[in-house]
Amino acid sequence: MTSDLQKRDLKHVWHPCSQMKDYEEFPPIVIKSGKGIYLYDENGKEYIDAVSSWWVNLFGHANERISAALAEQAGRLEHVIFANFTHEPAVLLAEKLVEFTPEGLSKAFFADNGSSAVEIALKMSFQYHKQKNKPNKTRFLALNNAYHGETLGALSVGGVGLYNEVFQPLLLNTIRAEGPDCFRCPFQEEPGSCDTPCISFIEEKLTDHHEELAAVIIEPLIQAAAGMKMYPPGYLKKLRQLCSRYDVHLIADEVAVGFGRTGTMFACEQAGISPDFMCLSKGLTGGYLPLSVVMTTDEVYDAFYDDYQTMKAFLHSHSYTGNPLACSVALEVLRIFEDERYIGQIQEKAAYMRKRATELFVHQSHVGEYRQTGMVGAIELVMEKATNKPIPAEKRAGYQIYRIALEKGLLLRPLGNVLYFMPPYVISEREIDRMLKIANEAMQVYFDKSPDNVGVVEA
Repeated sequence: MTSDLQKRDLKHVWHPCSQMKDYEEFPPIVIKSGKGIYLYDENGKEYIDAVSSWWVNLFGHANERISAALAEQAGRLEHVIFANFTHEPAVLLAEKLVEFTPEGLSKAFFADNGSSAVEIALKMSFQYHKQKNKPNKTRFLALNNAYHGETLGALSVGGVGLYNEVFQPLLLNTIRAEGPDCFRCPFQEEPGSCDTPCISFIEEKLTDHHEELAAVIIEPLIQAAAGMKMYPPGYLKKLRQLCSRYDVHLIADEVAVGFGRTGTMFACEQAGISPDFMCLSKGLTGGYLPLSVVMTTDEVYDAFYDDYQTMKAFLHSHSYTGNPLACSVALEVLRIFEDERYIGQIQEKAAYMRKRATELFVHQSHVGEYRQTGMVGAIELVMEKATNKPIPAEKRAGYQIYRIALEKGLLLRPLGNVLYFMPPYVISEREIDRMLKIANEAMQVYFDKSPDNVGVVEA
């Protein structure tokens, strides 16, 4: 039965990343509150938030420390223009981010979402080369299956056709290279001993086009929206070397994978590299408020530093740049990492999740692979394990399992035929077990009861 709020929602609200016609049969669930890893709907039903509410929540819903920091800041200053003005939360946050991020990233430029951070990095790189008398460096290199956001510049360097194909006439002329695909590796490498021969694809593009390339942009270790495609740190290390050799910037889009998701504070750490730009958002505020930041180097900054009359300043702006509320919340998130030594906790919980998920999923006939990096685990669903043949997209297997799981109290949001787990870090081992158990039950309902094993099941 559709509630009053659901009816009113469907009358006026256009939801993101959705075919709204689906909502007529399966209306949006009205969430009234949350605590820890749980969400509670208007009827009091409990859901495990296994996707951290679109990958943003780190330390649980209604976290007392973060809520207190927000309330305290709201009583002092909610916002101020960030041109010619500053405030303590922004200064302290910038200092902390320089301390936390890889060596050499000494300047912070604030924005309000991940797509904007990507746009800023692209524009900075382009303008840098122009002001360094390299006017031919006007293009960008990105991987197939990449995802970097929804604004036009971000879509231009994305490679997931579902999101950007319709907008191709509006997009930048990006150079693309085949990215790592460890599940269906064309080189048939073993994951544990891989020397990343797939770097040859991007090396070829860099060799051929480096004179016109401003930057390469990449999602370190995990191509998230492509289906949680994971690859080894050695790839990043080689890419850093190639970018340095050819005088091409490296933009690390850590919007989804930063702040502990991969088992280290930032994914680039596992390769021992420093990019020229690092884009951060999502977990930066622990899921509380929109905020993003581009971290970059003194070398980049210095190319913009001059007398006003030279017009070398970076004139990008957002109304909410450096918002004090968001900066205060982000600062508290970083303090929680320090005070409670969360990276160690993440690594311990990730090891437990890997062990339990492997026991549960790897031998199933419709699981092509269970893969995991840090606290991100993914199940690749296939027609049959022997061939790893993909399930036809029109079957919407992931979506059907998602609906069944919701009935059982688990929020998954599959990426096509990939089910993934990215829970808040406050999850306990008992809750990990419950999360995996419900996901497994939902999978069994779907594959046991659907016609020809890949059909449609009523939740």
